[in-house]
Amino acid sequence: MPETPALSATPRSTLTRKKHRAAHERSALYDVLDNALVCHLGLVLHGSPVVLPTGYGRDGDTLYFHGSTGAGNLREAAEGVDVCVTVTILDGIVYARSLNNHSMNYRCAVVHGRARPLAGAEKEHGLKVITDQLSPGSWNYAREASAKELASVTVLALDLAEASVKMRAEGPGEEPEDLGTTDVWAGVLPVHTGFGSPVTAEYVPRSTPVPEHVASRAGTKYS
Repeated sequence: MPETPALSATPRSTLTRKKHRAAHERSALYDVLDNALVCHLGLVLHGSPVVLPTGYGRDGDTLYFHGSTGAGNLREAAEGVDVCVTVTILDGIVYARSLNNHSMNYRCAVVHGRARPLAGAEKEHGLKVITDQLSPGSWNYAREASAKELASVTVLALDLAEASVKMRAEGPGEEPEDLGTTDVWAGVLPVHTGFGSPVTAEYVPRSTPVPEHVASRAGTKYS
């Protein structure tokens, strides 16, 4: 199997602070993107910056995201303007002996580029990738989207050629004068995001079982 190429730094994707926290392996980018459920899409709309949460999914080196055809930010993105997509996973709150050194442990991916709108089979593939990211198993379980429903959705593809990953996974950093303190606790409070028990909609008959692809996620972590 050929090696996965490393992330290629560009002026926009090169870290300017805490450069030692940069991850240069493309696998680190995949790890962040594959272990979250929501991205934030940023662009300039009518002269002002707009950043909105968006559903997404990854297949290889392509990121897919979607929304209503009436969404102004997606219409603008479809025109080929520069966009920035971010995904952040919070792994822990870092408590230090000084307030200044409190921090977070995290994994964050930032992708720059120009998205392109999809149509036909490629659009359906993008929707499947997005569905599998949020609700794996639903594509083959729920009713298929109608032609009218497909027409009401914009699906965009963004190449992962220009991306950066930054992460922190360590304990608190302390000032020398604080190391001798004995009455102030310091450490890390881990953060885990997971799924609860499924709640059946009121209109669903009690005889209808929770499908395995939903039930199996109960009690599990996704990041």
